[in-house]
Amino acid sequence: MNGLIHIYCGDGKGKTTAAMGLALRCAGAGKRALVLQFFKDGNSSEVKALGTFPGVDVVEQKRRFGFSWTLSQEELREAKAYYSGLLEDAMARSGAYDLLVLDEVMSACTTGMVREERLLELLRGKPAALEVVMTGRNPSQALIDQADYVTEMRKVKHPFDQGVPARLGVEF
Repeated sequence: MNGLIHIYCGDGKGKTTAAMGLALRCAGAGKRALVLQFFKDGNSSEVKALGTFPGVDVVEQKRRFGFSWTLSQEELREAKAYYSGLLEDAMARSGAYDLLVLDEVMSACTTGMVREERLLELLRGKPAALEVVMTGRNPSQALIDQADYVTEMRKVKHPFDQGVPARLGVEF
């Protein structure tokens, strides 16, 4: 069976939730999933829960950087090397898995933390049976062209617009 490439994108809620749901579905089918989140510290509720399921491995985040626009040139170089290394490592390990989730990889590309050209190369060279899910806003046309599924989450209304902060167990 050929593994396909999914993109969950848009400005609406649900991109990460959908990706984590697919990892859960994969585990429920007796398969193995590897989850890599960019720009997240590994303390979100979905990662805590997924880490308890046999068959789901979550890449541990050992470093945390601020927003890209707040980083010095040296910190920016460190962040790029760190996130690019995480991607390379996850892809190198992916042959042992049925599903690879790259949560917020679109943002990693947009901010220059990961070179999109390299991500596209890795996708073209992925193990044939590996299913890959990528999330984030504003995927490039090249990433859309590479994908088999593209699902856009569109915000119609969100409590954040009325000043309601993100809630534990719902948004994180």
